[in-house]
Amino acid sequence: MKHPIRLLLAACVLAAAAANTRADVITDWNNKAGEIVGEAKLGTPPANRVMAIVQSAVLEAVNAAAPRATGRAQADAIAAAVAATNRATMTQLLPTQEASIRAAYEAALAAVADGPAKVAGIAAGEAAAAAVLAARANDGAATPERYKPHTTAGAYVPTASVAAWPWAQRKPWLLKSASQFRPGAPPALNSTTWVNDYNEVKAHGGKASTRRSAEQTDVARFWDYSLPPIYYGLLRGVANMPGRDTARNARLYAAVAQAMDDAMIAVFDAKYTYNFWRPVTAIRNGEIDGHDATETDATWSSFIDTPMHPEYPSAHSILASAVATVLKADIGGGPVPEISTTSLTAKGAVRRWTRLEDLVQEVSNARVWEGVHYRHSTEVGTAMGRQIGELAATRHLPQP
Repeated sequence: MKHPIRLLLAACVLAAAAANTRADVITDWNNKAGEIVGEAKLGTPPANRVMAIVQSAVLEAVNAAAPRATGRAQADAIAAAVAATNRATMTQLLPTQEASIRAAYEAALAAVADGPAKVAGIAAGEAAAAAVLAARANDGAATPERYKPHTTAGAYVPTASVAAWPWAQRKPWLLKSASQFRPGAPPALNSTTWVNDYNEVKAHGGKASTRRSAEQTDVARFWDYSLPPIYYGLLRGVANMPGRDTARNARLYAAVAQAMDDAMIAVFDAKYTYNFWRPVTAIRNGEIDGHDATETDATWSSFIDTPMHPEYPSAHSILASAVATVLKADIGGGPVPEISTTSLTAKGAVRRWTRLEDLVQEVSNARVWEGVHYRHSTEVGTAMGRQIGELAATRHLPQP
C-alpha cells in the first residue's frame, strides 16, 4: 500500500485527471458487491472484511489506471479496472458466488469499448486486486476460535459458538493495534450508570415492552440489519453530489471500508477483553448484581435476537460513528446532503437524515430499544468510531 503522503499527492493529481470519468462507477460496483456479499450469507464482521479488501483494491486500481489515458479512454480504463478488481477480489474471497460475480463482470465490460484502454484497465485492476489480496492473506481472519465459556466443572452452559472471537487477532488497516482505542471497563455494578442503563433497556428493550413507542419499534427493526449495504447506502447521497469524480469516490469508499473493518477489529478486542453480560443475562439475574435498584425479571427477553458475543461496547454504534466521521470529513465545511439507506429487516423501508449526528444517535437509540445494549455501551462505541473515522479520513481524504 502507498505511503500516506504519496497517496495524498496522487489523489490531488487524480482528482483533476479523472474529471470526465463517470463518477458513480464506484458506487455501482459497491452496490453489486454488497448484493453478492449478502447472497453469500456472511456474518457482519467477515462481510466488512470482504468489502474493505474490495474497496481498498478498487482505490489502488483507480490510482493506477487513471493517469494512463485522458478523456473517453480514461473513462474506459477506469471502468475496466474497477470491474476487474471487483471480479478478482470477490472471486477469491467468495468462491461460492462465482457465477454472480462473473455475470456482473461481463455485463460491466460489455459497456466498455474494446481497445487498448480497456485492456490496460483490466490489467491494472487485476494487479491491484492481487496486491491487496496478498497483503491481507494472513491478516488473522482464519485464527481458530479459542473462546472458553465461564463455567464451573460439571455445570452446563449454552453450547452455541460465539461470533468473531478471532477478530481481535487481525491485522488492522489504520490502527496501530486492535487495542489502540480500547476503552476503560464497563460501569461498575454498584454505580448509578449501571442502574440507569439496566432499567432503561429493561423498560424499552424487551420483547413485551409497553414503554417502547411505535416509532421506536420501527427504528429498532430497521437497525436490526447490520450487513455492509445498510452503511454503504449512506455514502450515495455524498458520492452523487455535483462536481465529484471517480477518484474522489474511490477514496471515500476505501476510507469508509477500512474504517468499518478496523471498527470491527477494535470493538471485538474490547468485547472479549471485558466479556460483559448482555441485558437478557443481567435482567434474568438481577438479584446477583449486588444492587437493590435492579429487579429481576426471569422471563425477560430482548426485542431482537441477542447477538452471540459480549455486550460492551456497541458494534453498531462504532460503525455508525466511523462512517459519519468519514462522511463529515469528506464534505468538509459544505452543506450535508440528505442521506438515506434501506434495511432488509424493515422490509426495505427507507430512512433519511440531514444531520450526521442524528444518524449516529438513532443507531445508538436503536440498540437500546432492541434490548441488546446499554446506553453507556453505545456512547463508548460512538467515541471509538469517531477516533477510527478520523484515522481513515487523515489517511485517505485530502486534508485542508
